[in-house]
Amino acid sequence: MVNNNDFVSDYLIAARGICKTFNSTDSKGINILMDLDFNLNVGETIAVVGASGIGKSTLLHILGTLDRPDSGNLFFKGDDIFLFENNKLAQFRNKFVGFVFQFHHLLPEFSAIENTMMPALIKGLSKDSSREAAEKILVRVGLRDRLFHKAGKLSGGEQQRVALARALILRPAVLLADEPTGNLDKKNSEQVHELFLELNQEFQMALVVITHNLELASRMSQSLTIIDGKLVKTR
Repeated sequence: MVNNNDFVSDYLIAARGICKTFNSTDSKGINILMDLDFNLNVGETIAVVGASGIGKSTLLHILGTLDRPDSGNLFFKGDDIFLFENNKLAQFRNKFVGFVFQFHHLLPEFSAIENTMMPALIKGLSKDSSREAAEKILVRVGLRDRLFHKAGKLSGGEQQRVALARALILRPAVLLADEPTGNLDKKNSEQVHELFLELNQEFQMALVVITHNLELASRMSQSLTIIDGKLVKTR
């Protein structure tokens, strides 16, 4: 998985020695990630598979800087980003990382375009520029006729497409997805899978997906699992 002679600047994202422990009722703590290393190249696609509770989501949250490890380093293009203070880290996350979760986390009373605009507005883009970018990416994910529908009135598949559009509006360098089709039927799941792969190629964004869907995992360039707190290739 990792060559110790590699330079972290050779990769889009490089994690080194990541450790994360959670407290348990017996106060001993549960070691979830143990001295874990990880490399991700520009445009690469990786599936992380395995049983619930092995640390997949924990890893994804650390890679996306939503959570900090107890120890270890996370590099983005050679910069150790957990050295950033919180405001700078939030700006980094907004600019370079997109997230799609099993639950879409849309605001139901806001329209598809209003939900999609939010990352651009947070970045400080004008309302007009944000709306233009939101419309463009929504059209790309197949929602030309749903721009002004309230999110709560959309189907499950349409809601997840809005969530994907929101994640991609700023053209992030990496998209992190946690069971992105876990709540969708087979037809909608396959459509979203295809969309992920098309956009990976179009935008040359790296893609890390946590999934129990073996069909999706098989379409990634490599598949990994977590054993004893470390990443291990399954394919």
